[in-house]
Amino acid sequence: MTGRARGKARGRARGTTDDASQRPGETAAPPPQQVVPQVIPPDSGNGNGGPPPASGRASYRGGARESKPGMAGGEGMRAPADEMARLSMGGGDGRGDRRRTYGEEPRTRPAHITDKSGTSGQPIPLKTNYFGLEQAPDWHLYQYHVDYNPDIEFKKTRIGLLYHHEELLGKTKAFDGMTLYLPHKLQDNVTEVFSERRSDSAKVKITIKLTNELPPNSPQCIQVYNIIFRRVLAAIEMQQIGRNYYNPAQQVTIPQHKLCVMPGFVTSILQYESNVLLNCDISHKILRSDTVLDIMYDMYARMGDNFYDACTRKLVGTIIMTRYNNKTYRVDDICWDMHPTDSFELRDKSKITYKEYYQKHYELNIADDQQPLLVSKPKPKDIRRGMKENLYFIPELCTLTGLSDDARADFTVMKDVAVHTRVAPSSREQTLTGFISQINRNEKVRVEMGGWGLKFTDSLVTLSARVMPQEKIFQQNGELNYKQEDADWSRDMRGKRLITPVNLQNWVVIFFRRNNQQAQEFVQTLSRVGPPMGMMINNPQPVELQDDRNDSYLTALRQNIGPQTQMVMCIVPTNKKDRYDAIKKFTCVDHPVPSQVIVSRTLSKKQMMMSVATKVAIQLNCKMGGEVWALEIPLKNMMVVGIDSYHDSAKKGRSVGGVIASMNQALTRYYSRCTFQHSMQELLDGLKVCFKGALEKFHEVNNCLPERIIVFRDGVGDGQLPTVYEHEVPQMLDAFKAAGGQNYNPRVGVVVVKKRINSRFFARAGQGLGNPPPGTVIDNTVTKPEWYDFFLVSQCVRQGTVTPTHYNIIHDNTGLKPDHMQRLTYKLCHLYYNWPGTIRVPAPCQYAHKLAFLVGQSIHKDPALELSDKLYFL
Repeated sequence: MTGRARGKARGRARGTTDDASQRPGETAAPPPQQVVPQVIPPDSGNGNGGPPPASGRASYRGGARESKPGMAGGEGMRAPADEMARLSMGGGDGRGDRRRTYGEEPRTRPAHITDKSGTSGQPIPLKTNYFGLEQAPDWHLYQYHVDYNPDIEFKKTRIGLLYHHEELLGKTKAFDGMTLYLPHKLQDNVTEVFSERRSDSAKVKITIKLTNELPPNSPQCIQVYNIIFRRVLAAIEMQQIGRNYYNPAQQVTIPQHKLCVMPGFVTSILQYESNVLLNCDISHKILRSDTVLDIMYDMYARMGDNFYDACTRKLVGTIIMTRYNNKTYRVDDICWDMHPTDSFELRDKSKITYKEYYQKHYELNIADDQQPLLVSKPKPKDIRRGMKENLYFIPELCTLTGLSDDARADFTVMKDVAVHTRVAPSSREQTLTGFISQINRNEKVRVEMGGWGLKFTDSLVTLSARVMPQEKIFQQNGELNYKQEDADWSRDMRGKRLITPVNLQNWVVIFFRRNNQQAQEFVQTLSRVGPPMGMMINNPQPVELQDDRNDSYLTALRQNIGPQTQMVMCIVPTNKKDRYDAIKKFTCVDHPVPSQVIVSRTLSKKQMMMSVATKVAIQLNCKMGGEVWALEIPLKNMMVVGIDSYHDSAKKGRSVGGVIASMNQALTRYYSRCTFQHSMQELLDGLKVCFKGALEKFHEVNNCLPERIIVFRDGVGDGQLPTVYEHEVPQMLDAFKAAGGQNYNPRVGVVVVKKRINSRFFARAGQGLGNPPPGTVIDNTVTKPEWYDFFLVSQCVRQGTVTPTHYNIIHDNTGLKPDHMQRLTYKLCHLYYNWPGTIRVPAPCQYAHKLAFLVGQSIHKDPALELSDKLYFL
């Protein structure tokens, strides 16, 4: 188990027991707070041609369906289409806060950027995983508001009464109970019709009023396109699991690991530069082939007295899928004193047991009546909606999704899974075009899409990109000779001297007595690899431990670290997290000194010793403030800042922000600080302190403040861009000004870096397709018109399909052209010293991530300022 998994388990585990001799399911823990049990009801389609019901967690937390047995009243819960109808889309008074609709992003493109395309580099034609959405030249969507007199409360009744008038409305329509969308315009702007209510034969007047004629690229149209596309996916028998759609009929089992892989697609329809496009990429849902109850049985057989504790740690925090309706939920607790034979109350006040309910509604027979129930607690936003009760699930009917940390650390498991999930560009194109062909050929889809006047193109979108010039990389005695397409210069570094080598004279090596020989051989190898790189590595002070207890390492550190100590190296027998954390906390907080922890297994292969020693020597040089290689950076008096965040494993709800700022023109020396936050305000306050320290250090080194500051902001999730743009950027600008003084007014650029994206690009490779070469930049066709953005492929991938990184420049008064911003970004991807090649993000972002990870996983405190000018966190 990795440190991250342990942190999750510790932070979320609850419900332990003293009597571990009982079998799974027997009452053994104090009863939790009694709440009304809830179960997951059978699926209910709307059957009326309206938007399809939502699924996944969102469905149960207030998605598009009526109140069901065990669920608090349905009023106040709206489908996505209901929320859409509540927005101001024309005809309103314009009062109140403006809400963004689906697909509508804040316009962050600076006003002076009229053309965001660069020009440098060689053109390269690419295909991309987008399909065009074709409409007639004069196509519009017509939006109507529907009123009932007398008022009708229930949505299904409203839909039924309106749909009696199909001869007026036509077969193609979308109605959520309030807002009606039609592909054609009715004869009159206001139309009145009458329907008869079945319950009492009363006449109901229905007023249909035109409120908007929407162009194809309007946000409301974008949302309707996505609603239609969900119907299309249902028509070809794809099933929604979470946010994406999968084909259970094509799932592949990996029996040796008790896993199955279900293929599917992640899709979205949005407005891009000049067209509305469907973005579609392959997705794989990884599931356990055994049930949660099977896992509990296995753990009970192995764990014995530790079963309840271990089971809670393993399951709490995981995501389960209910196989009977393919919906996913987070496990927040295990209720050991509730069982399938317990009863709950239906909406009609009658009672039924869980066992009876699943047999009646799903024809599922539960075998183990003594199994406990899994608990999913409502989130704060669910509580605000009135969803205050816990949800309960039967382990026998659930399966775990995804891969555990243990599985991810198992090379064999990952290799076997990759056979099914790692898809090469040519195969990816075939799968995507086959998917769209299946859609376009399906008769139900043709009727649905034809009714709306829409059609998807049959082939992938093509575009023109550029491959930026190869960067020159220098070490002390010359330029490195490497190939840009390889993005790796490790071989070319042999015999080259580091830009700024640091001699290692006073250092300590601590090791367990069993690793004595390995430690001696490794130190000797280090002393041999150092001189060719320009590093003189003296013999260290060796400290041999008689045991490998944490206290023994801490005592040795306390007794052997002095004011002149440059480095501490600990060679440990196993990868034990608490020992690593203790060493790092001591050397980063209590007695600040750069440290290196090496697991003895790394040194076990003698044929690899020289290679390992070379990499470690480079790391030691960086941790002591040295530089390894450099590039040509023509911009002078500029500071580059990287910001990333990581959740603190020790304190729930707290995050660590890592801030890295360059201190020299070559962008190879950095100042680092971190900030802790529970809220946005704490983040902003912490950033001010970090920026102040960075500017003071820059002035100390350069005798001036930077004229330009370019911030690369990583760690911005979906939906957080408005917050960063509207709140964080203004505060950031104020912080720079406050830290630099009243008259200090630097030119600032802020770039949001996003790695988790679904865009893919393919280049010609012989008769098929391959990955674009490193340095490929895409700044047209699939970028957003409201953004100053581009995609960059900076890394080399030899298996599967490369994932580009998306950059969105949300603030810019630097005076740099788009070419300059793109070239600078690519240059920074060469400057991460832990890898002799290009990486996926600019080096300051990766350094910020390493800092935030170290603090959030191991230290949980502010590192000592004495280390702030060194890359001690590598």
